[in-house]
Amino acid sequence: MTPTTPSADCPAQQITSRPPLLSRPLLLRFVSLVGASVSFFLLLSVVPAYAAEAGGGGAAGLATGSLMLATVLGELVTPRLVARHGYRATLMAGLFLLGAPALVLTMSGGTAWIVAVCLVRGLGFALTIVAGGALTATLIPAERRGEGLAVVGVVSGVPSLIGLPLGLWLVGRVGYGPVAVAGGAAALAAIVSVLGLPDRSAGSQESVGVVRGLRTGALLRPVVVFAATATAAGILVTFLPLAVPSTSAGVVTVALFVQPAAATVARWAAGRHCDRYGSARLVLPGLLLSAAGVLVTAATGSAAAVVAGTALFGTGFGIAQNATLTLMYARVSASSYGTVSALWNLAYDGGMGVGAAGFGLLAGLTGYPWAFAATAVLMLGALAPVLRDRHHNDC
Repeated sequence: MTPTTPSADCPAQQITSRPPLLSRPLLLRFVSLVGASVSFFLLLSVVPAYAAEAGGGGAAGLATGSLMLATVLGELVTPRLVARHGYRATLMAGLFLLGAPALVLTMSGGTAWIVAVCLVRGLGFALTIVAGGALTATLIPAERRGEGLAVVGVVSGVPSLIGLPLGLWLVGRVGYGPVAVAGGAAALAAIVSVLGLPDRSAGSQESVGVVRGLRTGALLRPVVVFAATATAAGILVTFLPLAVPSTSAGVVTVALFVQPAAATVARWAAGRHCDRYGSARLVLPGLLLSAAGVLVTAATGSAAAVVAGTALFGTGFGIAQNATLTLMYARVSASSYGTVSALWNLAYDGGMGVGAAGFGLLAGLTGYPWAFAATAVLMLGALAPVLRDRHHNDC
């Protein structure tokens, strides 16, 4: 596989001119990106709450579980759909599947109905993030890919920060029906914007499939490193409110705001650094900072440690996000961007899910502080692919 740009892996080759970053197609792509993010995150907590009213906590868990299961399975098949039907058709199908089921969510409160809606929406979300992510990569100049991906992360991240709490707030004032319709409409309205985006001819180039990508060390090594940091992210989001003493509830609120804020800033800074000096050299610092942050957070009885630890982790996580994704795109041709998007998002979603599930069992045996410390140590297992990747760097 040949890198698409020398600057991503080989910092010795400097770029003399910097093409414009915010082109008309990229700005137009932001419309569908925001529409999908609003639709997904506005209802992410609303749907489980709706399910819980009728079927209790078990129904809420089934709703979220089915959503994420369909998302992961959809991410596996989307590169093949992109290769056959192109970016635009796949992205439009994803927006439709994400939005249309939300319009009919409240037609029934039965668990089976809600799970069915979540399964379809999960598949739609997978199509939007994989096909949309690959399309976005083609719209960013190779010389500014790191910075461009950082901008994309901010554009998609702001709706998640706002939409997640806004959904439940709106439910308390207007009810589930209007909020579900609003979430569905956000995705459906964005379909029109996709018509103005460029596309690749379906099946025009041979692409690296997901299975082959997992067998390719140049792609697998960054995936393993990012999955390690994503695992910790899932643990912190899920268990920090439970691990911190109830008398320090305000500390958790601050920490869970500081973590994504630090990640956003770090991702932006890492993107600019990647474009100038290469992304490979940032993977190791991203991993080490993430592990150090989890280790500091293990002191759950100290408010200062919890906030400092989540800030440190957020910084490392933001660096790892940008560095691994930029590096993976640089190692394939444009025809395989869909595979890179799928692998990276699988590492994200799968890592968060596995981390939350495994940590719960570990914490039951050791307690939260020791479980956080053990997580930090286990994350260092990803040092092996990092060091091997640095050894195989072509620079």
